[in-house]
Amino acid sequence: MRLARPIGTWLLLLPCWWGLALGWRAGSEPVPLGKMAELFVLFSLGAVVMRGAGCTVNDLWDRDYDRLVSRTATRPIASGSISVRRALVFLTVQLAIGLTILLQLNQTCWSLGVAVLALVFTYPLFKRVTYWPQFVLGLTFNWGALMGSTAVTGTIEPA
Repeated sequence: MRLARPIGTWLLLLPCWWGLALGWRAGSEPVPLGKMAELFVLFSLGAVVMRGAGCTVNDLWDRDYDRLVSRTATRPIASGSISVRRALVFLTVQLAIGLTILLQLNQTCWSLGVAVLALVFTYPLFKRVTYWPQFVLGLTFNWGALMGSTAVTGTIEPA
């Protein structure tokens, strides 16, 4: 999960918080602060869990490449300290926790949460087929702004 390197979690979390803040005053009545606090906590937990899931997916896809690069050779799957099977079990647990958090949000967020999984699972592959994998990673990380706003408003606002 790379908890010792929290920058990835912050990069995932800050757009979520921004979306929540933008959604707070989007309607005629601001959302009660208690509800906003609940959403901030849910998105914070979700960012930690789903950043970990993204790292696990990346490490699974890249394990053969990671073994060949000194910077990544010590990653648990690449080094063999964790088997692929155990990593898949861990990923399943992470996704189950993420789903539990997602189900606390509105149904529009459910759709957005499921849709972003396509980006989470394919980002590592984009590193192999395009010179622009960071575009996909940027979409993935910033998806949280859309989810945060939608969690507050219940709708996807185009503007």
